[in-house]
Amino acid sequence: MAAHLPGSLAVTATGLWARTQTAFTQIDNLLDLRLIHLGSVRLSVGALLAALLILGGAILLSYLLRRVLTHYATRYPDNINRSALYTLARLGHYALLTLGVMFAMAATGIPVSRFAVFFAALGVGLGFGLQAIFNNFISGLILLFERSLKVGDFVELASGVHGEVRDINIRATRINTNDDVDILVPNSEFVSGRLVNWTLTAGTRRIKVPFGVAYGSDKEQVREAGLEAAREVPHTLAQDGPHAPQVWLSGFGASSLDFELVVWVNADATRHPGGVTAAYNWALHSALAKRGIELPFPQSDLHLRSWFGLTGAEALQALRESTPPAAAGLPSTPAPDSHSDAAR
Repeated sequence: MAAHLPGSLAVTATGLWARTQTAFTQIDNLLDLRLIHLGSVRLSVGALLAALLILGGAILLSYLLRRVLTHYATRYPDNINRSALYTLARLGHYALLTLGVMFAMAATGIPVSRFAVFFAALGVGLGFGLQAIFNNFISGLILLFERSLKVGDFVELASGVHGEVRDINIRATRINTNDDVDILVPNSEFVSGRLVNWTLTAGTRRIKVPFGVAYGSDKEQVREAGLEAAREVPHTLAQDGPHAPQVWLSGFGASSLDFELVVWVNADATRHPGGVTAAYNWALHSALAKRGIELPFPQSDLHLRSWFGLTGAEALQALRESTPPAAAGLPSTPAPDSHSDAAR
């Protein structure tokens, strides 16, 4: 029986090899199956699978590239420029996707010239419905190359909204406000509209905090109160030198002397304008109250010229007679002469 064992193994191996060849032949026939056959354009199952694998590989490489760059920026935060790394990741993503599409088209065997009609239709679409999308895409590339707007910048929109740039995507840029609200702004608005970038160059900025005091207040006392308020707020950049705080008398209001506390603030305060202004207002009120400086409020003087057709002393007497009983106990006021304001 042992003599027949090698022969049985040979037969089994031969049968297994035959079945394997049959399976490969079936797979080859399946891959050669024509899906599209229009003139010289022939798209088979194998070519379609190859194109999908190439496109998937390009997407995977793009994902791995962004993960590696993000990990490097997290591991070495002091040795890398975040905005430059983000720009590199975005451009690498677009480049890999473009190459993936080109190689996928080559794998299908479809010549690019066959897409002339498609590109013409795409051009017509850009002229109508897709114009805004294409404009936003090009604007996003301009922002990445020009670097006038970078990830991490603190910006102010034309609507007055403040926020930090978190992402610059194909269609829109994501801005996160201090209230942790994400706002999606089309890229074209940053290129063609007005934008204030508070952190484009240096992080320090000068702010002006307006306040007013009552007429008759000592200006030197007001100045000392303003400088004391600047010292109390930790966001103040410096207490002397060219960036020292100042108190300006900016104008004369209807019921107040108008001042401005002018201070240079650090980079952290630049990103929190509302909270920083509130902190200086708090310190200003405390410093003014400490010195007994009166805060203004609207006041008006009433000069009575006539009362139901009566003038002079007759008008004043009629006014007194119409006084409510609750005010009857008030001390009487002597009648003014004919040259007083009430008699005119």
